[in-house]
Amino acid sequence: MKTIYIVLPLLCLCTAMAAQEVEPEHHHEEDSTDVFFRHLQLGEITVTGITGDTKLKHSTTPVSIVTPQMLRATSSTNIIDAIAHQPGISQLTTGSGISKPIIRGLGYNRVVVISDGVRQEGQQWGDEHGVEVDGSSVSSAEILKGPASLMYGSDAMAGIVILRSQPTLTEGATHAQVGIEHQTNNGLLAHNYSLAGNRRGFVWEARYSGRMAHAYHNSYDGYVSGSQFRERAGRLMLGLNKYWGFSHMTATAYHLTPGIVEGERDEDTGILTSGLPSPTSYSMSLPFQQVRHYKLVWDNALNLPSGSLKAIVGYQQNQRQEFEESADEYEIYLKLHTLTYDLRYVTENWDKWKVSTGVGGMFQQSVGDGEEFLIPDYRLSDIGGFATAFRTLGERWTLNGGVRYDHRSIDITNPQETCIRNAVLYYGSMTGSAGIVGNLGEHFNVRLNMARGFRTPNISELASDGVHEGSIRYEIGRRDLKAEYSLQGDLGLDFTSRFVSAQLALFANRIDNYIYTHRLPIVMEEGYLTFAYTQDCARLLGFEAGIDVHPIHSIHFGNTFSYVDAQLLHQPADATYLPFTPAPRWTSELKWELTHHSHTTFGHHSHPVIPAAFSLNNFYIAADVDHYFKQSHIYSADETETVTPTYTLLGLSAGADVLMHGVKVAELYILADNLLDCAYQNHLSRLKYAPLNPVTGRQGVYGMGRNITFKVMFPMEL
Repeated sequence: MKTIYIVLPLLCLCTAMAAQEVEPEHHHEEDSTDVFFRHLQLGEITVTGITGDTKLKHSTTPVSIVTPQMLRATSSTNIIDAIAHQPGISQLTTGSGISKPIIRGLGYNRVVVISDGVRQEGQQWGDEHGVEVDGSSVSSAEILKGPASLMYGSDAMAGIVILRSQPTLTEGATHAQVGIEHQTNNGLLAHNYSLAGNRRGFVWEARYSGRMAHAYHNSYDGYVSGSQFRERAGRLMLGLNKYWGFSHMTATAYHLTPGIVEGERDEDTGILTSGLPSPTSYSMSLPFQQVRHYKLVWDNALNLPSGSLKAIVGYQQNQRQEFEESADEYEIYLKLHTLTYDLRYVTENWDKWKVSTGVGGMFQQSVGDGEEFLIPDYRLSDIGGFATAFRTLGERWTLNGGVRYDHRSIDITNPQETCIRNAVLYYGSMTGSAGIVGNLGEHFNVRLNMARGFRTPNISELASDGVHEGSIRYEIGRRDLKAEYSLQGDLGLDFTSRFVSAQLALFANRIDNYIYTHRLPIVMEEGYLTFAYTQDCARLLGFEAGIDVHPIHSIHFGNTFSYVDAQLLHQPADATYLPFTPAPRWTSELKWELTHHSHTTFGHHSHPVIPAAFSLNNFYIAADVDHYFKQSHIYSADETETVTPTYTLLGLSAGADVLMHGVKVAELYILADNLLDCAYQNHLSRLKYAPLNPVTGRQGVYGMGRNITFKVMFPMEL
């Protein structure tokens, strides 16, 4: 921790805004002047904060924006993997195809993921359950760090991740795109196709994508059997954009077949066993899952003389099957139906006030089948009403805040041949937030926010009783768990100038009735560790900080640092720290933009430019370092956690637009991750606790080794 104390005073001066590279959602290329002053235009970006749509410069809580260019220039195996490089954001992984977002040390049902305008509802309570969203359909992402229960009710205690699709095109435009991708480590092969248009206000978008990967490998384990996966997804959007507002209908289908890494090894060689003829086979080996997610969303907005009325309704069906002994017979089958709704009215500015009121909630039903019991059937009903207010005070200060009340009931049904009793559980809570943003001069902003969050226990925490194959453990729920309540304070300092952009975000969070798992010194099922849910009071302190220096517009040198100290109160020394808290992380990137919007017909130049027959535009090269410090703040009681040593991942990347006679015909990206082939285990990886290697004596399975990614995209204007 001495390193942290050395770095902290330097980083507290300013923070690198990864979000400073934000581009507004418009449909023309920027010229070099736009790019040079992009960091000065951040205040004009509209974000969905705790009080609804607002300008980023008026947001009282920290918000990270992941732009389309940032997503394209990132190597990943799923969408959460792609956005987890942001300060304060981590991911809990089980294999290469499954990731779950962690915001400032909090995850699972404490983070709400919004996709197509509605909260994504799958089996997100499980360690081996990811976010069922097609990454190629995501154009940009918005990450709000801090309680967002005001807008989204229960489960938004840690924050929200908003995954945005491509904005609708301007009148008369028709665009198509083809993309392909290959990764060398796991042999990933990916392709996607899209077609979108706008004719007299009738808008549409059709998309299909597919990807498959064999087992990844590293220098310690060789090929990690069970980490292979297949994915297919489709999306269709039809709608109207008119003077009175818009109405869009979106249907999506997502099918993921992930393997399950169990960590079983040959006793003589220590090699992970697979049962496949070749470790690079794309076939699935037992055990594996079949995950299907279907979603239908109707999104509407009506422009009124004094404001706008917004209504969105969504239906989702999530199916999860687990195959263990036979590829034809599932052991577990969970089917989840979810209906979500949201109705809100937003006023225009009225005497410097902007007010939003609304009601939202969901109905949910889960039905299980199969030979093994994991969770009981249940029905959930949720409703909440809210009111928010926003006001500017002169030219320097902005106030916003609001209140919300939620009521939720969970009806647990007694499954056959189990000891689970029928029960109906009720939860209710009043939450709220208040914040202020001040402009202290030409370059400085200060942000202060207080928020109360609320989360009800999920079905796994209340009533699980069985083996989780993906997390390699037996899990026991607890019926008398209470709802969690948090009180968080945020303080932010921003500095923006022509050559330096920076931000410091401090937070303190107190959570009553914090729910977590701890290991029991008993064996419920041979070959699996036993974990049970319990709760206590918790306290989390931390910050994100960094600096982005750009002495000339073509060179950027950015550094960020994230740290969270999460402790349980009133516990003995070996149970002081919250289980599975992300390790302190420092990231650094040096980027050189060799050409930027030169010789292109899309720019706005004062002198005519004759385009070459062939040229490269937006050509850059970059080197990045991702350093994870040793995580020794662990919940060591009953050997629940072990210390994770420090490790460093080095990366290189390059990208460019290919122009023919001044028209962009392709985008090319080459990305090298873990260039030095470092053998590492992320502190949040469940594979860290896989069985011991009998030959080397190493515990668990290690992360992906060196990986080279090639991406090519072909945009077409029809």
